[in-house]
Amino acid sequence: MPDHKIRPVSWNGLVRGLRNFGFEGPYSGGKHPFMIRDDLVLTVPNPHTKEIGVDLLMRILKQAGISREEWVLSEER
Repeated sequence: MPDHKIRPVSWNGLVRGLRNFGFEGPYSGGKHPFMIRDDLVLTVPNPHTKEIGVDLLMRILKQAGISREEWVLSEER
């Protein structure tokens, strides 16, 4: 069984990963940047020096419709 463990990710890593799943952006607007894929507008956290924790990453992936397995496999590439 493959290891589908989600790990914390940098802001740049999050943006790069979301782009691999077809999201465009990030665009500035409001209090937080956002990324777009088709009709889905996904709010992403503001860039900062700390990594994005697993809990927040999982919430973002759920909103984006990306499974844990898909994310981990895309990170391995």
